[in-house]
Amino acid sequence: MAEPWLHIVGIGEDGMAGLLPATRAVVEAAEIIIGGDRHHRLSDTVRAKRVAWPSPFDALIDTLMSCRGQRVVVLATGDPLWFSVGARIGRSVNPAEIVYHPQLSAFQLAAARMGWSLPDVETLTVHGRPVEQMIAFIQPDARLLILTTGADTPGQIARFLTERGFGASKMSVLAAMGGQDEARFDGIANGWDQDVPAFNTLAVECVAAPDAALLPRVPGLSDDLFVHDGTMTKQEVRAATLAKLMPMRGALLWDIGTGCGSVAVEWMRAARYARAIGIEPRDDRRAMAARNALSLGAPKLELIDGRVPEALHGLASPDAVFIGGGLSVPVFEAAWGALRPLGRLVANAVTLESEAVLMDLHKRHGGQLVKLQVHRAEPVGGLTGWRPLMPVTQLSLVKR
Repeated sequence: MAEPWLHIVGIGEDGMAGLLPATRAVVEAAEIIIGGDRHHRLSDTVRAKRVAWPSPFDALIDTLMSCRGQRVVVLATGDPLWFSVGARIGRSVNPAEIVYHPQLSAFQLAAARMGWSLPDVETLTVHGRPVEQMIAFIQPDARLLILTTGADTPGQIARFLTERGFGASKMSVLAAMGGQDEARFDGIANGWDQDVPAFNTLAVECVAAPDAALLPRVPGLSDDLFVHDGTMTKQEVRAATLAKLMPMRGALLWDIGTGCGSVAVEWMRAARYARAIGIEPRDDRRAMAARNALSLGAPKLELIDGRVPEALHGLASPDAVFIGGGLSVPVFEAAWGALRPLGRLVANAVTLESEAVLMDLHKRHGGQLVKLQVHRAEPVGGLTGWRPLMPVTQLSLVKR
């Protein structure tokens, strides 16, 4: 069995003094210490060869493996396995060769400062990631703890809150927690003007105005929240479609004929770290999808210019596939063949020709074939009547 040679140590603002005696001994015995400038400053009493985070950061694994056989310590902030470097290293280095030494995380410290129960809080990071991804968590009475990406991040988030009718939300920036220079900055989103340190954690208590935008993570957002040209999967059908696609944590969706991206965006909002690739040949619709992804909190939506089935070659195998446009037998067969075991495929059709394709596929592959019909109440002169949307034929299958 491999012997541990790599120690990943969480360190706080109180430096070496805040470490457990056994952990402190590990750091003091290190031959090589890898970390950022701040980590080296917090451990500057230890004599060891110092190595800075490599650039690009992905080179870290090569740097570590070149040190194998020596006593190596990687310093991280707080808990190395909570939105930190430990998870990245653990995917590439044999876990039997690693020992983790957690410290109190920024989330734990921030929750203690705010008097919040961690199980009742959403913990997020936008550190080195698109800030827009926090938008999906803006909901009435939600409490958010957010690892930021710099001094400007709280202002960006204050703007997101205000634009969505949550301008009265309370915001607290917590910096240098646990250290001599610990500081706190409080304010309200619609009047946020604080000058804060670059390294900080943000606490948000969401307060909704009566006209606030309600953006639940359960699929079925209003059509009006999307920029579109009228050709889109409508709200009621979208909710039914996503129920069959079954969004799951970290799962990948292929959205074929993504249009304005409504299905892909809602897929990504519905489950933590869910990913989506939208394939769309029209430039204007890809532009709409990109705008919707940013405004609704799914900034990592990947958009591909191409026609199917050719555009599907070389893509990562999906956990789910939605065919909303470009339906044909070759497209279905290519998507079905790429789908992972237990993957879900849903195809919607509004034309008679596409419906005929689905009926043929249903005969050959089984699954569930349904017709969805939605009527919406709309004015008819001075009265109100039912106006039907185009009926949608839907085929859904699970790959066994």
